[in-house]
Amino acid sequence: MTKLVIIGGGHAAAQIATSLRMKKFEGDVTLVSDEPVVPYQRPPLSKMYLSGEIGAERLPILREQAYASANIGLKLGVRATSIDRAEKTLALANGEVLPYDKLILAVGGHARRLSCKGADLAGIHYVRTMTDTDAMRGEFNTAKRIVIVGGGYIGLEVAAVARRAGKDVTILEAADRILARVVAPEVSAFYTRLHTEEGVDIHTGEMVTEVEGNDRAAAVLTDSGKRFESDMIVAGIGLSPNIELATSAGITALDAGIEVNEHCQTSDPDIYAVGDVAWFTHSHYGRTMRLESVQNAVDQAKVAVEHIMGDDAAYDALPWFWSDQYGLKLQIAGLSEGYDSLVVRGDPAARSVAYFYMKGGKMLAADCIGRIAEFINAKKLITARLDIDAALLRDESRPFKEIAAEMLTA
Repeated sequence: MTKLVIIGGGHAAAQIATSLRMKKFEGDVTLVSDEPVVPYQRPPLSKMYLSGEIGAERLPILREQAYASANIGLKLGVRATSIDRAEKTLALANGEVLPYDKLILAVGGHARRLSCKGADLAGIHYVRTMTDTDAMRGEFNTAKRIVIVGGGYIGLEVAAVARRAGKDVTILEAADRILARVVAPEVSAFYTRLHTEEGVDIHTGEMVTEVEGNDRAAAVLTDSGKRFESDMIVAGIGLSPNIELATSAGITALDAGIEVNEHCQTSDPDIYAVGDVAWFTHSHYGRTMRLESVQNAVDQAKVAVEHIMGDDAAYDALPWFWSDQYGLKLQIAGLSEGYDSLVVRGDPAARSVAYFYMKGGKMLAADCIGRIAEFINAKKLITARLDIDAALLRDESRPFKEIAAEMLTA
C-alpha cells in the first residue's frame, strides 16, 4: 500500500492526516477538499466566528505548513467528481485523476435548505461553511431584526450571538418545543426560559410556508397565518449527508448516510467513511445511527487509520457533544433516546444543572449545564452500565466526583 487519498475539509480529514504520520505510514497521502482552505473547525462558525471574536486565521485545525512538513499533498478548492473502484482512481473536477490504494471519505454533509415559496430570495442564510458565515456577517452587522428558522443547536447559538449584538431575534420552530429531537422536555424548558430571559421571541408549532419579498427576503409566513418581518433570515433545519459520491460508485448508502462496519469500512473494503457522513451500529447502544460531532469525527478517523495500518480497531467511543449559549456551556454525554426517567441535579433557575437520562436504573446520557464534574463522571457511569440509585445523583451535599467514585468502586 503506497497511496492514500482523503476527501474532506473538517476535523475527520485533519485527524486522518495526523494519525497516518503518527502511525508511521510512509506512503503518499493526498487530501482533497472542495473548499479553498485547509481543514478547519466548524463549531465556531455559529458562535465566535459569527460574532467576530475570532478571525479566519484561528479556524484551521492544522496550519498549511504542518501538512507540508508531514509531506501530505493538498488539493484545495477542487471537487471530487467520481470514484472508479475497479481502477482504484478518484477523478477531480479540474481533470486530475488520483490513484489510491485506500480512500477515506470524510465528506460530511450540507445544510438542508428551505423548500417553501421564496426560499431562493437573497437574505436567507445557512451555517455550515466559512463561506456561509462570511456571507452572513456583513448583513448580520447591519440587521436589526433577525428571524431564525429552526430551534436546534445551530439556531439557538446564532440567536445567542445575535442577542448579545443587540438584535431583535425571533425563533420559529415547527415542533412543539425547541430541541425536541435531542433533549427531554425539561431541558427544552430550560433553554426556552434562558432565551426568553435574554430577549428572544420563541414561537413553537410554527411551520414556515413562505418567505415574502421582491428581490430580497422581507418576512416569513407560517401555517398559522402569522407574519414575521425580518432584515435577515437564518435557517438551521438540519444537515443532509453527502452520499452522492459514494452512491454513484455503487457503495452501499442510505439517505441517512454511507453504511460502514465497526472498522469504518464501506461495502468496498478499500474505501472508508468517517464522521458526519457515516451510518454505523454503535456497540454501546445496539442500534444504527449517524452522529454529527467533533468527537465522532475524530474518533472514527483514528479507527479507520488504525485499521488501515493493520490493527483490529473497532469504533465504540461514547458520543459526546457541546453547545455554548450566553456564556453557558452545555456538555452532553451519551444518547438519551429510549430513556424512561429523568433525574435532575442542581437548580435550573440558577443556570447550573445536570439532567441524567435513565433506563432500567442505568444511566443512558447526561445533559450538563455549567457542570463539568457531572459531565466528566457521567461518561464513566454511562460506560460502566451500573445500576444507580437516583437519590445519590440528586444529592447536592456531596461533590459529584465523590459520588461517582463510590458507585464505580462499589
